Amino acid sequence: MSRVYVCNCFGVTEAQVKKHAADGACTPRQIASACKAGTDCGSCVRRIQALLGRGACPRRELVDQGEPAVALAPEAGLPEAA
Repeated sequence: MSRVYVCNCFGVTEAQVKKHAADGACTPRQIASACKAGTDCGSCVRRIQALLGRGACPRRELVDQGEPAVALAPEAGLPEAA
């Protein structure tokens, strides 16, 4: 099985990004929180965006309808607003 690396800085594979997306990560920032991908040189952020794609996240439709993302995905571990 070949590994397609998305983030060379942290050795994150395409399969790992897809798994985090399946677990509820809908944005590159949420992927970064899950595995650090995109937090060093940043060259992989566009690839992560492409992997997430439009409609790839089951919660995205609700976000597009104006629901707050944090309320939909509290497990994402986003910081509280100050």
